[in-house]
Amino acid sequence: MIEILHPGETARAKDTGALVAGILQTLRNRITVGTNLLDIDRWTRTMILEAGALSCYVDYAPSFGRGPFGHYICTAVNDAVLHGRPHDYELADGDLLTLDLAVSRDGLAADSAISFLVGGAEPPESVALIDATERALAAGVAAAVPGARVGDISHAIGAVLGAAGYPVNTEFGGHGIGSTMHQDPHVANTGRPGRGYRLRSGLLLALEPWAMEDTAELVTDADGWTLRSATGCRAAHSEHTIAITDDGPEILTLAQQ
Repeated sequence: MIEILHPGETARAKDTGALVAGILQTLRNRITVGTNLLDIDRWTRTMILEAGALSCYVDYAPSFGRGPFGHYICTAVNDAVLHGRPHDYELADGDLLTLDLAVSRDGLAADSAISFLVGGAEPPESVALIDATERALAAGVAAAVPGARVGDISHAIGAVLGAAGYPVNTEFGGHGIGSTMHQDPHVANTGRPGRGYRLRSGLLLALEPWAMEDTAELVTDADGWTLRSATGCRAAHSEHTIAITDDGPEILTLAQQ
């Protein structure tokens, strides 16, 4: 299903996006060396419920997972990159942490992810990896103009990741979003320009470049959810929900400075 929202619905989605961005910013500011992933999940639950919102993850049970996800946020550490299931782990100095959060409020969902280093250690390879996903996300957003095609976004993202030397996995990528978290169209993280669905005002997309340092192959943890790099290398993930408008793309999940 591809959903086209009217302006009032887009405004509501913007409110949800602001909530998602605010929660992620609060978590980033609160997380330190020694923070437990289960505490991050509990903090997220509290903030979602206090806002009168709903988690898109707790009851999420797609075909690729193992039963309901059962948590309020994805927490991926170091070689984990997608669907990281919170577990009893205390973060160490220099860990590369990805937080991925999707929330629904007033019938509209928003989805965003950030990757950052915990503590004071900043391994150069990890800094470069995070930076590449953020630059790829910016390129994808810039390409998301009315009349362009999904392939134009994919090409823009893939060009940045490829130029930085990272292999690109196309199994998981961006997606449409609206009254539900995952909708068509699929937005691969590399592709051919001029191909795919034509963008129009009212379409919401969650763009999510992610990359692993030296492989495009994923393996699944015993929990049935957490996806890791097949080689054990580090991974990073950046995501925004955007709205296609007549004036160009608008980021709905941008944190307030």
